[in-house]
Amino acid sequence: MPKEVFGRGYRFMDRKELLTFEELERLARAFADLGVEKIRITGGEPLLRRDLEHLIERLAAIDGLDLTLTTNGALLPQKAAALAAAGLRRVTVSLDSLDDETFRAMNDVEFPADRVLEGIDAASAVGLPVKVNAVVKRGLNDGEIVPLAEHFRHTGHVLRFIEYMDVGATNGWRLDDVVSAAEILATVDAVFPLEPVEAAYRGEVARRYRYRDGAGEIGIIASVTQPFCGDCTRARISAEGRLYTCLFATRGHDLRALLRAGAPDREIGEAISAIWTRRADRYSEIRSERTTDLPRVEMSYIGG
Repeated sequence: MPKEVFGRGYRFMDRKELLTFEELERLARAFADLGVEKIRITGGEPLLRRDLEHLIERLAAIDGLDLTLTTNGALLPQKAAALAAAGLRRVTVSLDSLDDETFRAMNDVEFPADRVLEGIDAASAVGLPVKVNAVVKRGLNDGEIVPLAEHFRHTGHVLRFIEYMDVGATNGWRLDDVVSAAEILATVDAVFPLEPVEAAYRGEVARRYRYRDGAGEIGIIASVTQPFCGDCTRARISAEGRLYTCLFATRGHDLRALLRAGAPDREIGEAISAIWTRRADRYSEIRSERTTDLPRVEMSYIGG
C-alpha cells in the first residue's frame, strides 16, 4: 500500500465496518453451496489480521474446500505452524526479486528479501506446499527472471511469473513496462529448457511449464498479452463485504447489508448467484483507450 497515500494520518475503516469471522464463514459456506471449491485468503497483507488462524480453522471445517493464502511472507516464521494446524492447505508468497534494493523498490517495504525466504522455509517446514509469485516489470526486475528460476529449481516450490498489470491507479502502469509472457518464457527456456504442462483445471490462470531436466516447474500468468476473461472463475470479497466479479472492477456489490439485515442463507445464495450470472467483465480483453480513465479498485483493497 503506497505510503504517500496510506501514511500515518490515513483514517482506515473502523473495525465494526469489517466482516467478522462469523460473517466471513457464513459467506464462505454460501459460496461453497453454489459450487465454489477454492477459497484464498489475501489482502493487503492477511497475516496482519488479528487471530487469522481462527478464521482459517472456521473455513477449513467447510467440506470440500481447498483453502490457501497469499502473503508477503514476512510473518510466516511466527505464523506458519499455527496456520497449518488450523487447516490451511497451501500458501503463496510474493517475492519479486532476490536483490534487496530491487525488492524494496518494487514493494515499498522495510524488510529484506531474506526475510521472505525465511518465511518460505518456515511454511515448507510445517508441511505447507509453497508457490512463489514474482511480478516482472521492465527495467526494474526483468534481470531477476533467471536468478529467481535458478533459486527455486529443485526446491519443490512452484515459481510463477506475472505480467505487470494496471491494477488500480497508483502504480503508474504503462504498457511499455510489461515484460510479456513470451519473453519471460524465452528467457528461462534459453538457460533452463522447458516443456509445456497441461492445465490442471479449466480457468487455471497460470500457463504451466516443467524443466526438461526434472527440476520442477514454473507458471506464467499473462493477463495483459494473453487475456483469459472468458474462462475466469474468480470472485472477490473485500474486507467489508463487497463482492467484486473482476480484478479490474469499478464497483462492488454489498453483501454485508444482507448479512446484517438478517437475510436467510437462501436469500444470500440467490443474491450471489444473481450477481455472478449477470457479470460481463472483460477488462483484459478490451484493455485499450476505452479503459484508460476507468476508476479501478486498488490491489491492496480487492486482493490478487
